[in-house]
Amino acid sequence: MSMCLLWLGLLRISLTAVTIDQVTLTVLPANNVESGTDVILRCEASVSQSLPQPLTYSFRLLQDDQVMYSKNISASVMERSLSSARVSNSGRYQCSVHIYDKHKTSNILSLSVTGLQIPMLKVKSDIMSEGEDIIATCSAPEETGSLIFYFYENDLDVKRVLSTSNSVTTTLTTQKLTEIYLQCAYMVIMHPYAGFSNKSNMVKVIVRDLDAITPQISFSPKGNVVEGDRVQITCKVQYPPDIELYLTKGNTVLHESHTTFTKSLVVRAEDSGDYVCKAEKGSVQKKAVYPLHVAELFSKPILRMSPDQVFEGDRFTLTCSSNVISSVKIGKADIKYVLLKDGRRISAVAKYEDTASPATNGQYYCMAMAKEVNKTSSPHDVKAKVPVSAPVLRAVNTVIVGKPFRVSCEAENGTLPITYTLLKTRAPVAYRTVVEAANRAIFNITSISFPEEIYTFTCQAFNRGSSFSRTSEPLRAPVIVPVSRPVLEPKEVTVTEGSDLILICRVQQGTYPITFTWYHNRVMLLSSIQEVRSLEGRHVVKVIERDQRGDYYCEASNYASETKKSYPVRIGVSLALWKKALIGVFCILLLVAIVLVLTVFFKKMSHPHRKKQATELSVKPSRPKSGDPMRISLTLDIEDNTAINGTPCVMGRNVWSENVSCSGTDFKQNYASEIFNADEFKMCPYLEVPVTQSIEPEYSVQHTEVQVSTPGELRSLNHATLPFEHDHNRQ
Repeated sequence: MSMCLLWLGLLRISLTAVTIDQVTLTVLPANNVESGTDVILRCEASVSQSLPQPLTYSFRLLQDDQVMYSKNISASVMERSLSSARVSNSGRYQCSVHIYDKHKTSNILSLSVTGLQIPMLKVKSDIMSEGEDIIATCSAPEETGSLIFYFYENDLDVKRVLSTSNSVTTTLTTQKLTEIYLQCAYMVIMHPYAGFSNKSNMVKVIVRDLDAITPQISFSPKGNVVEGDRVQITCKVQYPPDIELYLTKGNTVLHESHTTFTKSLVVRAEDSGDYVCKAEKGSVQKKAVYPLHVAELFSKPILRMSPDQVFEGDRFTLTCSSNVISSVKIGKADIKYVLLKDGRRISAVAKYEDTASPATNGQYYCMAMAKEVNKTSSPHDVKAKVPVSAPVLRAVNTVIVGKPFRVSCEAENGTLPITYTLLKTRAPVAYRTVVEAANRAIFNITSISFPEEIYTFTCQAFNRGSSFSRTSEPLRAPVIVPVSRPVLEPKEVTVTEGSDLILICRVQQGTYPITFTWYHNRVMLLSSIQEVRSLEGRHVVKVIERDQRGDYYCEASNYASETKKSYPVRIGVSLALWKKALIGVFCILLLVAIVLVLTVFFKKMSHPHRKKQATELSVKPSRPKSGDPMRISLTLDIEDNTAINGTPCVMGRNVWSENVSCSGTDFKQNYASEIFNADEFKMCPYLEVPVTQSIEPEYSVQHTEVQVSTPGELRSLNHATLPFEHDHNRQ
């Protein structure tokens, strides 16, 4: 049944439509009020709904974005009363309303409350003794919030205390022996713009002096005090025993007690000064001062060494001395001396002698004693210098003839500073002084002209203050001689194709190993880099070819890092023998062929039974125009077919190669003389006649058509195409 009612209630709520139209916040009576005014904050919600039914309003009131009040009611108006508003109530206020899942916020209103309550100050007791603490309470009962309280002593701010309530109690300490006037004030931490409150009532506190605890100090004996005298120091006080009593000198506490005491001590000159007797009760301190002057019995001893500096093996003397000041008390013989080394006693006399060695090195000091007074001298360090050992001269970098290099001079033993001198042929050339053990004397040498010159350098070293020096052995170091300009010397300037070319590169001087490299037309030859321990290197170009002729040169270098190049040599490559033989055979065969051809040719030209040839020349012009060629038809009647086959015509040559001539008698007898005039026939040597041959078994008739060009065109023909003219003339 209850479940059904619950479901019905939820269903009714879900069917009810609610909207919050507006939320209004009002501050009454005003936004700016004086402190102590009753203020009402009124929040009202305007709601619209579909069904009239009671609603639950969830109100929240916020001050400076912090919820200060919340309430769930069925009314649409909620009021919050601020009774006697204070500065802490100032701020920005806002109201929010929640209905179901609806939410709305009001406008923001500022409330300003001005005026702070005047605080009240109370003290536990207004009569105090010097050194006692004052317990004071400052309160503002009507104020709220966190406050910071200020305490004033004679109008001076002496203390500040933070409190979350409207009252605070604190302790004030004072050292003044007078009347003290106290006041307090406060400020609201969250509202500093409200300023400070007015100061509280003034409280008078009387502080009484504690003269009873002032101590007294006395010395015995009085008057002049000399070193070795025993002095009694008394510190006296008359106050009850709950005080603390101290005897001090400077920052050193000599004695401590709760009542009167006496301190006894044997004084020295350094005990002179102000002695203070202090009495303390709480924070109050009283003191009495007594100045003490102690005269010296004898002066502080002085330890001296002679000579000031010694080398190992030298004798030295240590002397301890002191002067008598109070001759009334003691004489010079009354002063006893003790010599100590590194805290160990070594002598009971004022003078000590020894031989300098590593064992005598250390810290020495002496003590002078008389009438229970001991004085110690300042320490004196004794360290025997080590004589410089023979230095060693070394080359720092590689020595190359003609180039600068550096050398170092260093002695293994010797007390610094050490001065080094570089000598060349026993003459000084440079100086260096080494003051740190990590340093060496480095000298720069411009160059040497030949390897043996390096032996002329030596080095000399000596300690400062020493009477002798040591000289090194001559400089010994590998010397590199740069290579001279190489010379390329081939075995042959001209080699035969297919043979080996031997290239020899030679230098006049240079330190081994020497690296040779060969080049052909400025391109390095393959596998041509060669390092040898001699003044020459060889490179072989295997099976040389024609394209390997040209300029060859070589380069030489060694550890001097200076490469020298030779002058180029031009190498020629001739043909291989078999190629020469082949060309010779070909030439011989060609000559034989030419001889045979000429022999046959001349035999035919000189044959006595040569048959005559009847040639019929028929020329048919085909309407020649000015500048056009003429076509000529030649008909040759040949009786002997064999003779025709032997002529150049049969071989496809010009038809006039043997039997036709422009100037011969046979040509004049031809019928062509009837057709051409003399001027036209002068162009005949420049004619080329294409031949078409047809041979019969017994007789043959050759018909040839010749195209005749104009005189201008005939001049451009090559006369070499008509050899028959020359042959005919020879006949």
